[in-house]
Amino acid sequence: MSLSAPSAQNAVSTPASAGATDAAPAFSPLYQQIKALIMRGLQGGEWRPGEAIPSELDLAARFRVSQGTVRKAIDELAAENLLVRRQGKGTFVATHSEEQVQYRFLRLQADEGGPAQPMQRHFLDCRRARAPADVARALDLRAGDIAVQLRRTLSSQGRPVVLDDIWLPGALFKGLTAERLGEYRGPLYSLFESEFGVKMIRAEEKIRAVAADAAVAAVLGVPVGAPLLSVERLSRTYGDKPVEWRRGLYQTAAHHYRNELS
Repeated sequence: MSLSAPSAQNAVSTPASAGATDAAPAFSPLYQQIKALIMRGLQGGEWRPGEAIPSELDLAARFRVSQGTVRKAIDELAAENLLVRRQGKGTFVATHSEEQVQYRFLRLQADEGGPAQPMQRHFLDCRRARAPADVARALDLRAGDIAVQLRRTLSSQGRPVVLDDIWLPGALFKGLTAERLGEYRGPLYSLFESEFGVKMIRAEEKIRAVAADAAVAAVLGVPVGAPLLSVERLSRTYGDKPVEWRRGLYQTAAHHYRNELS
C-alpha cells in the first residue's frame, strides 16, 4: 500500500461555493493530515496488530514533514489506544491483548477494592441466524443477512455479573464456532482481531435501567424483577464501520459502572 505525502495546499480547504459567505472554511492542521495517512495504513493492513510502525524520523522523511508533526500525530493515535509506545523499542500497533487496552470497553468495577474485570466467562450459545431488523440496521446489514449470535456470562468470584447478547456480521466471522470460543483463553476482542482481522477501535453505548425477567433472573441468579443495568454497545472498526452490537445486562448489587469524562 502506498501512502502519498500531503501537499501544503491540502492544509486548508475553501468553501464549497465562492458565494457562500456564511460558510466557514474547513481547516485541517498538518499533523491531522499525517494522522489520517497513518490511519489509512492501519486500515489497509500495512502494519498489523502487534507490529512496529516506522520510526518518527522515517515517517517524517516519507511524508516530507517535520519529526514534531509526526510525533503529534502519533501522540493522538496513542491516546486513542490505536498505537502503543514502548520505551526504547518504538511504537507498535495496539492489540486487544495489551493489558492497558484489554478491557477499555468494560467499565464495571467492584464497589470495594480495585477494578473488577470478570475474567471467568461461560458461553451459553453460538449460532448463525438471520439478523433481527434492529440488529441489521445497527450493523448496516441487508434484510435477511446472516449474523452470528453469541450469548455468554461473565463472572466475578464465581458469581455471574454480566449476561451478554452479542451479534456479529456473519460475512466477517465465518468459522466462528462454540468450540473455537471455548478453546480460546484470551480476550474476545483479541480473538476477533487475530483470527478474523476485525479490530474494535471505538464504541458507543446506551445505558438504561431494566428489571430482570424470569429467563435472565435464572441465568444471573437474581430474583425476578431485580434491577439490572442494560448497556447496549455498538462497536466500530476502521472507517467507522459497525462490526458488533451487544446488549449486556449488568448485575450491580456489588458493582458499579464507572466512566471518566473529560
